[in-house]
Amino acid sequence: MVTMKKSILTKTLIIAAGLPLLAGCVVYERQPPPPPGQVVVDENPPPPQYEVMSAAPGPLDVWFWVPGAWEWRGHWVWVGGRWAARPHPGAVWVGGGWGWHGHRRVWVRGYWH
Repeated sequence: MVTMKKSILTKTLIIAAGLPLLAGCVVYERQPPPPPGQVVVDENPPPPQYEVMSAAPGPLDVWFWVPGAWEWRGHWVWVGGRWAARPHPGAVWVGGGWGWHGHRRVWVRGYWH
């Protein structure tokens, strides 16, 4: 009986001694990768570059000017503006921007809406 009490007392003391060590621990939860079209980036893109928009190749209800933008390809790369055929009538281009995925800041590429 005395051995059992000593064993319980020893375990309790070991746990109590270890608690202050755990108080300063930080637990990082592993987050899934961002969805397609989103990239975790630690630096802001440079300012937009100046562009000259050319004449539309056809009617504006079919063609839309997609402005140039910085894209992340391991580093920021400028992709110049261009005319693009709308994927469906009334489609609108939504330019890229910053968003959040869990606790991480992500760059969301532009897309058609």
